[in-house]
Amino acid sequence: MSSSYRKGEHLRIALEKNVGFRTLTTGFEKYRFLHCALPELDLSEVDTSTVFLGKMLKAPFLISPMTGGTEEAGRVNRNLALVAQELGWAMGVGSQRAAFEDPSLASTYKVRDIAPDILLFANLGAVQLNYGYGVDECRRAVEMIQADALILHLNPLQEALQPEGNANFSGLLAKIEKVCASLEVPVIVKEVGWGISPEVALKLKEAGVAAIDVAGAGGTCWSLIEMHRIGRESLRNVAEAFSDWGIPTAEAVRNIRQVLPDFPLIASGGIRTGIEAAKAIALGADLVGIGAPFLKPALLSPEAVREKAEEILTAFRIAMFCVGAGSIKALKQKPLVGG
Repeated sequence: MSSSYRKGEHLRIALEKNVGFRTLTTGFEKYRFLHCALPELDLSEVDTSTVFLGKMLKAPFLISPMTGGTEEAGRVNRNLALVAQELGWAMGVGSQRAAFEDPSLASTYKVRDIAPDILLFANLGAVQLNYGYGVDECRRAVEMIQADALILHLNPLQEALQPEGNANFSGLLAKIEKVCASLEVPVIVKEVGWGISPEVALKLKEAGVAAIDVAGAGGTCWSLIEMHRIGRESLRNVAEAFSDWGIPTAEAVRNIRQVLPDFPLIASGGIRTGIEAAKAIALGADLVGIGAPFLKPALLSPEAVREKAEEILTAFRIAMFCVGAGSIKALKQKPLVGG
């Protein structure tokens, strides 16, 4: 089965099925801000700008990697990129493996012509380094879309559940280290929705990774997406058994920040609102990745994506205002109650 066909299945299932975690949440609901009745700020002057990996962003938001490799996915990526360019957000594309298998699909990932200024992330599965990929393929992925950095995603549970999965993760850290040392752009390592532990985060930093995206549990559950692709009932039952597996996003951010106080950190995984995004920043994230809320709008039009993005950004700005944070630096210093 080709990567392109699999990506088409993933897109369809994500749109049509209930693939949220059964009971596990992101953990952000356990926290709340202390409301400031006298913020001493003008809402119009609240500054959401930030710098990530040396590039200025108008707000600390990343449109998380979702798709690519099909005609429909190409339309999604371009609609997302138009809004990222307009709002000054970062963006990542889905795994580019499909374009290596069929070079004609490379166009479904390319957005530089309409988004020349965005912080753009290329994307490959880290496990492919054990299946014939190396520094050259990583470099080609970056060059294919003129990216500013490369995401290597970790997805051991997904690969273990896929009938066609590549589940040899042995010796992978050394190969990630080689890519980090050889590539001309920064390397980001992310999970796909089950979180990264402090122990793994420390190893990745030592390997030379430039940033980590925790991609925690509580949003889209990829074990359930894979469950809908499996023919045998017994294997579907196995996939469903992992419907509440993983490290909740808020917990992952908090715990990694404790052991890596100054390391570039992206919070993603089930973040749906501007208030949750503000909590993620206050817990220690530098950038907030949001994916699923944009998927249906991106199938419609850039205007639909913009409407959803502005909804999230407006709530984020008001949250900053109502805790008396006039900048992202100030927001990072605001306390959260609970946890």
